[in-house]
Amino acid sequence: MKMKVPPALVMLVFGGLMYVLDRFLPVGEFDFFGRNQLAMILFGLGVLVILVSVGQFFTLKTTVDPLNPKKTKKLVTNGVYKFTRNPMYLGMLLFLLAFGLKLGNAFNTLLAAGFVSFMNHFQIKPEEEALMEMFGKEFSIYCKLTRRWF
Repeated sequence: MKMKVPPALVMLVFGGLMYVLDRFLPVGEFDFFGRNQLAMILFGLGVLVILVSVGQFFTLKTTVDPLNPKKTKKLVTNGVYKFTRNPMYLGMLLFLLAFGLKLGNAFNTLLAAGFVSFMNHFQIKPEEEALMEMFGKEFSIYCKLTRRWF
């Protein structure tokens, strides 16, 4: 697998970039009624999605290690995995969107989109290649039935 950086660290780097952008970019600031509440809701959803998805992996006794997908023992396709193939990464995206709302700079949405692009290219595609090797047709059918993000 090509990716050797833990996805949580990638999320933290993008969060740091969001903070720097907010502090040094003199334009793009916004505010609206309920912005902080919406940020808290997105953060809470992110926590919930990650906890549920990690719980499903532990219940089925398979690995949550994103750097070694070949350790996977079972293909998880039920629960939250019926709706997204990558709920843990979706949870991280929700964290970044919540942080961007909290900071209040519209340009942070570009960094959140950059996170999605980075994860698609450097993490998800290599994971999917490994899972296709391991689970073949079963994984192929799952990919056709379930979206990558949401």
